[in-house]
Amino acid sequence: MSLSEEAAAWNCSACGGALEIVKVGFTYMKGNFEVDLPACRACGLVLVSEDLATGKMADAERILEDK
Repeated sequence: MSLSEEAAAWNCSACGGALEIVKVGFTYMKGNFEVDLPACRACGLVLVSEDLATGKMADAERILEDK
C-alpha cells in the first residue's frame, strides 16, 4: 500500500478530519529529520504506522545511539 493510499484509508481520531501526506519534522538526539507522513491538516495529529515505528525508525534510532 502506498503512503497516499494509507493516508486515504484513515481519518483523524482527534477531530475526524481527513489525513493528507505532509512533511513532518522529527528531532532525535540533536538530529532534525523531515519525513513525509499522513497527518491531519486541521489539528496536526500524525499517523506513524507500526511498520515505520518498528522498522525504519527503530533502525535509525539504533544507528544514532551507536555514534
